[in-house]
Amino acid sequence: MGGGRSDPRCLGGRASCPLPQLCRRDLGPAGSPQALRRRRGPLARAVSFVLALDVGSTSVKGALYDARARLVPGTLARAPSPVRPVAGGAAEGDPAELVRRVDRVVDRVMAAAGRRAGRVRAVGLDVLSMTFCGVDGEGRPITPLYTYADDRAQPDVAALSRELDAAAVYQRTGCPLHTAYVPARFRWLRRTHPRLVRSARRWLDAGTLIHRRWFGRDVPVSYSVASWSGLLDRRRLGWDAELLAVLGLREDALPPLSDYLQGPRGLGRAYARRWPALAEVPVFLAVGDGAAANVGSGCVDPRRLALTVGTTGALRVVLPGGEPAVAPGLWAYRVGRDETLLGGAFTEGGSVFAWEREVLRVPGPARIEAVLRRLPPDGHGLTVLPFIAGERSPGFSSGARACIAGLSSATTPLQIVQASLEAVSYRFALVARLLRPHLHARHDVVASGGALERSPYWTQLMADVLGEPILVSREEELTSRGTAILAWRALGKWTSLDDVDLKLRRAGEPDPRRAEVYQAAIDRQRRLYAQVIGG
Repeated sequence: MGGGRSDPRCLGGRASCPLPQLCRRDLGPAGSPQALRRRRGPLARAVSFVLALDVGSTSVKGALYDARARLVPGTLARAPSPVRPVAGGAAEGDPAELVRRVDRVVDRVMAAAGRRAGRVRAVGLDVLSMTFCGVDGEGRPITPLYTYADDRAQPDVAALSRELDAAAVYQRTGCPLHTAYVPARFRWLRRTHPRLVRSARRWLDAGTLIHRRWFGRDVPVSYSVASWSGLLDRRRLGWDAELLAVLGLREDALPPLSDYLQGPRGLGRAYARRWPALAEVPVFLAVGDGAAANVGSGCVDPRRLALTVGTTGALRVVLPGGEPAVAPGLWAYRVGRDETLLGGAFTEGGSVFAWEREVLRVPGPARIEAVLRRLPPDGHGLTVLPFIAGERSPGFSSGARACIAGLSSATTPLQIVQASLEAVSYRFALVARLLRPHLHARHDVVASGGALERSPYWTQLMADVLGEPILVSREEELTSRGTAILAWRALGKWTSLDDVDLKLRRAGEPDPRRAEVYQAAIDRQRRLYAQVIGG
C-alpha cells in the first residue's frame, strides 16, 4: 500500500537506460589499457556492493547496487508475484511460493554477479506491506498470505468502530480502521476461520517470513513494516495493547520489534550452501516498499513530495520524528526509527486505465495518448468516482464503488478514459491539500511509477491538477535504489539518506487555465462523492 506499482498495460511504452553514462561508446584505441578501463566503467571498479530485493504486489525484483546507489548493469532479475485477486473480494497469495520466487531471484542476481558476488556486503529488503500469514511452530505457513487489497473484512471495520474509540486508535497507530489494515482482517479471519486461527503459532508478514525461512530462527519485524499493519503504537514503538486485547491476539504470537538497521547474520545451512557469498553478511530487516520508494526518489525530507502512480498510487513525504498529528484522510508510517512517512495511498491508479482498456476495447496506448492530448480539459460532461476496487485515501471507504455520472449517447469511450484519468488525479489533489502544511514552502513534486513514466499526458495532467511542476528521474527501479540506500546507511557508508543527490528533470509545468478548469471539476467530484458515498 505504500506504494504505486507499475502495470505494463498502462499508457505509453518508452524505455531508457538506467545509467546512460555507461552506454556511451569508447572512442579510444580499442586495445589500450586506458580504453579497457574506460570501457569497464566505474561500476566494474566498485569496491563493494549491496543486494537490494524489492518484493512487491506485482513482481519480485533484485539487483546489485554500488556505494553511490547505482544499479549494476546486467544484475537485475525479476519474477511475477504470486499474490492475486480471488473471487469474492479476496486478494491473497501462497506464502511458500512467494519465498521460492524470492529465492530464485537471488539465485539469478548472484549468478549474474560473477566474481563480484564476493564483494556483496549486505542484503536490503523491501516488501509489500500490510500482509500477514499464520505459521506453525517451525515457521511453516499454514494460511494464505493475506494482503491489503482483500476487502472481505468490511463488516469487521464497522464492528471495530463500535468497540473502539476509532479516532484514538487512528492517532495512536497512524492508521484508520479499514480493510487494508491487519486489525479488521484478523478479526474477519477469527470470525470466519476460528480453527485456523487457533492452530497458528505465530503471525508473520511477508518480510519476516522470508527472514524466518532463510535463517531458520525467529527474527524481529522492523518498525517500518510493523507501522503499516495498523497494530503498532507509534509513540511507544510497541504493539498496541488495546487492539491486541480486542482481537484476542497475544503479543508473543507476533514478532519482536526493532529498527530495520538490525541485520541478522548466519544463514541457515541450506541457504548458506546455496549462497555462500551471503552466508555471513547482514540481511537487514525489511522496510515497507513505500518507504523505500521515497528514499529511492530522493524524497527524504519536507523539501520533496513523492508522487507515485503505478497499478495503484501514493503521495508521501518523509518527516523527522515519529509523532506528527495525522489529519483524517492521511496515514503515518515509519521509515526508520526516527523518520515518519506521512501520506495517502490510492487503490486507483494505472489499474483504472488497464481495466477500461479491457472493458471499453479502446485502441493501444500510443493511439490513446495522441488522442488525449488533443481533447480539451474536462470537456466531456462526465463526473467520475474511480473506485473500481474500493477507496483508501482520503475517504477510506472500503465499500465505495465506481460511478460515472453524465453519460449520454454522444459520450465516447476515450472521453470515459479521459474523465477517469482526471478523476484519479483529483484524488491525489485532495491528499496534496492535506499534506501541504507539512511541506517546505518551496518544495518539489517528484513523480515515479510506470503509469506516469509511460504517459507524458498523465504527467502533464498531474501538473495541472496539482498546480505544481512535476519532476522525474532518469533512473529506473527507484524502490530498489531506496532499499540499497537504506542498506548502505545501515552499514555506515552513508551518513544520511541523500548523500548522493538524484538528478531530476522537469516533465510537466502547470498551465493556469487548465488548472482553473480542474479545480472546478474537483469540487464537482466532491459533491458527487457526498451524494453517492457520503461524508
